[in-house]
Amino acid sequence: MPLDLATSVKYLKGVGPRRAEALGRLGVRTVGDLLYHAPHRYLDATTITPLARAQMGTEVSCVGRVVTTGILPTRRGLRVFRAVLKDDSGLLECAWPGQPFLERTIKKGQLLLVTGPVRYYHGRQVVPREFIVLAEEGETGPDRGLILPVYPATAGLSHKQIRALINQHLEALLALARDPHPKPLRERVGISELRTALAAVHRPETLPQAEAGRRRLAFDEFFDQQLVQARARFLAKRARAGIRFELKRELTTRLKEHLPFELTADQRQAIREIADDMTAPLRMHRLLMGDVGTGKTVVALFAMLLAVENDYQAAIMAPTELLAEQHFATLTQLLEPLAIRPELLIGRFTAAEKAAARERMARGASRVIVGTHALIQESVTFQRLGLAVIDEQHRFGVEQRAALVEKGDAPDVLLLTATPIPRSLALTLYGDLDVTQLRERPPGRGAVKAALRTDEARARIYEFIRSECAAGRQAYVIYPVIDESEKADLKAATTMADKLTKVFREFTVGLVHGRLRAEERDDTMRAFRDNQVHVLVATSVIEVGIDVANATVMLIEHAERFGLAQLHQLRGRVGRGSAPSHCILLSDVPEAATRLEAFTKTTDGFRIAELDLQERGMGELAGARQSGGMALRYADFGRDLDLLEASRRAAAGIIERDPALTRPEHAVYRERILQRYERGFELFRVG
Repeated sequence: MPLDLATSVKYLKGVGPRRAEALGRLGVRTVGDLLYHAPHRYLDATTITPLARAQMGTEVSCVGRVVTTGILPTRRGLRVFRAVLKDDSGLLECAWPGQPFLERTIKKGQLLLVTGPVRYYHGRQVVPREFIVLAEEGETGPDRGLILPVYPATAGLSHKQIRALINQHLEALLALARDPHPKPLRERVGISELRTALAAVHRPETLPQAEAGRRRLAFDEFFDQQLVQARARFLAKRARAGIRFELKRELTTRLKEHLPFELTADQRQAIREIADDMTAPLRMHRLLMGDVGTGKTVVALFAMLLAVENDYQAAIMAPTELLAEQHFATLTQLLEPLAIRPELLIGRFTAAEKAAARERMARGASRVIVGTHALIQESVTFQRLGLAVIDEQHRFGVEQRAALVEKGDAPDVLLLTATPIPRSLALTLYGDLDVTQLRERPPGRGAVKAALRTDEARARIYEFIRSECAAGRQAYVIYPVIDESEKADLKAATTMADKLTKVFREFTVGLVHGRLRAEERDDTMRAFRDNQVHVLVATSVIEVGIDVANATVMLIEHAERFGLAQLHQLRGRVGRGSAPSHCILLSDVPEAATRLEAFTKTTDGFRIAELDLQERGMGELAGARQSGGMALRYADFGRDLDLLEASRRAAAGIIERDPALTRPEHAVYRERILQRYERGFELFRVG
């Protein structure tokens, strides 16, 4: 049957139902999947050692003719297949313990490439990790070595079997590949033609050649993703005309004059970027990414007042009632000199309170509104929503964010996040947004001193917590699990809360974790905020928490169980006031010491995010965004940031010229997006 990339892999010679099932476990279901099933590493057997020079204790790659074969039994009953190879320099024995079946594969007269360690057993002997038959008896084969691709494998299908299968069909598969990129684009970016790249990935002559092939596939991966982002951005900003706000400098100037602190240079720059967006005819679609304690709320307030002085309403939606209450308290204080009182709408209000708030919002009496998911209920209407601010936006689904935006007539959108991420990740996850970063901390914030300790220091740490609480301050104690039953070797929050209640008898100990009802959790957090609870035992549920300026100690048990970015978010819960604060990591795992020490030496969230990305890789981090995207298989953020930037520029240029990819030369791009992305159809069904 004629092949195409969508043909089931089971129709290939040498596959069949059983192998097709095994390949399916690797995500290889079609002929195209097999072509793109790239090796995850290579064995470099290009440097050939003459057989006579194979030294004991070294790793070698050798090429020689098989002169004898045989199976030797050992005293322990293990059968060893052996073959003696010969080249111009001499002879060398190869041994494969426990693999007598190789007698059916390796024959006298074949030219063999072997690679592996040299040991001594009745003479020098190679124990091959890999071997390849380069030529049969009577044939002349290459006298040089090879690069051996090592493929992701699965039960019932070894990487050698996959290598043989791909090698058998490679020419036929390559003939099916169509390069969607025109030659000028390839030359501009510096990437190879698609068939050349795929051949280099599967059958490279050198490692640099294999790397050039991988980079081409990495570019395609980034490019498809950036094309989707560029299209989403186009729809968000241009499909409906935005509001062109005027910079009246009435309320914004008065706010600046009455602020009890100086804005940082980063905050001033962020305010300028947001104002430029809001006064432009296109809709604003911006992400404000600020490290813990860099003052995102104040920046958002300037944007909200720009909307208000243009006779529009502005709303900020937070993921929890506590965070909404905190924003309400902050905005109430900052707006008091301007005689503006914000409106608060949260789920725990009585029916009468909610009805009154909704009525004020509907007639426009409330101009600055703070709330939770309560803002997106059907019963809520705004008179004239001009700006939607979404705090900790990753805590909301795509639909929830859209629901708030749809409460207005194409309002501007400002998303806030306290999770710093590297530029590479920002371009990948948030390519549909303009991104502003806040890195600079306002003066007057207490310094947070971080230290790594082992369990031996526990008594001293408890004494330190006691002294801080006795001085009127408060402490957090964080655990990675809730119940002991989850992991017998880990201290758990519930058990330790009981224990710490006895340790700190003179103080009130509270407990919060993810399984508590939201009301119980919020009640305990409010009590901690109001200094009625002195030591708060918690899981990472408080990672995105509230400001408790009086909390000065953060003790994190089993710190090795947390990612670096998560530790940074937890550390951000202290140091909110002017008193010196401390973050103590407890860990008895020596293997984790290096990474935890690296964490204690920097407070820069963006630097920590880079370390986290190196440690955990892209896949785990990228899963944080509900974008319907696909995981990256070929790209490497450590090496490919230039490709990411190039793919972003190329994709943006194409969408600028042909927003719906309707031109014939872009048909293949459109087809790929529709196939590869869950939301592809949705993004391209409108012109």
